[in-house]
Amino acid sequence: MKKRRLLRLLMSVGLALFVCSGSVLASPTLKMNSHGHDVLVLQKKLQEIGYHISQADGVFGSETERAVAEFQRDQKMSITGIVNNATWRALKKAKPIKKSEQRAGENPTAEAQTPASLGKAGIKVPYNKQIMDASQASSLISTAKKYIGVPYQFGGTTPKGFDCSGYLQYVFAKHGMQIPRLADEQYRLGTPTKSKKQLVPGDLVFFTTYEAGVSHCGIYLGNDNFIHASSSRGIRIDKLSDSYWQPRYVGGKHIVR
Repeated sequence: MKKRRLLRLLMSVGLALFVCSGSVLASPTLKMNSHGHDVLVLQKKLQEIGYHISQADGVFGSETERAVAEFQRDQKMSITGIVNNATWRALKKAKPIKKSEQRAGENPTAEAQTPASLGKAGIKVPYNKQIMDASQASSLISTAKKYIGVPYQFGGTTPKGFDCSGYLQYVFAKHGMQIPRLADEQYRLGTPTKSKKQLVPGDLVFFTTYEAGVSHCGIYLGNDNFIHASSSRGIRIDKLSDSYWQPRYVGGKHIVR
């Protein structure tokens, strides 16, 4: 308990110094797998100004990298996901995002919203349940295919550019369903499949790519095909049996009833 209190005190002091000082006294370069007090200060500042980080834990993971990249994009900076001197300076000057400017999945209070307040984002779907009829799946797939060719953009959530989970969230929102923003959270949707043979069009498929665990996702189309936001070629259709995707396949989730 004493260690936790000391850690919280150090984090509060560090954040106060970061916000109040006339200049950034220390500007450590932070990137994927960095950890420690400086990362805690970074995460708390990003949360404070409206970027979604579910837990400030002092570990620079994919969620923190995505939040940094989104901040850099909003500041019209070079989008690297790495915190350098320029990013620290921009963070120091940054003001909280207005609610009207927050993008889907970036609102820290989204869990507290009610279906009536979700507007076009639709009704929040439950975890561990099948959420669509086959007729809805067909319509959803048609919508998904409309965006073939849209470029990949790290942190992208609009037709100007998508990342994998932002693409899925956008397509589902078009059909009145609010799903989580991140791939590992989307993996909690639906019910597990025992094999690829059990997949039906509209189900979700998941992969491990740049980090351990689920980090990529797509929508199954049938006949071994799935549609997704490829980091190299944007929205496209690939095969589960592809030499790249097959060994990275984590599993599928039934969301079609």
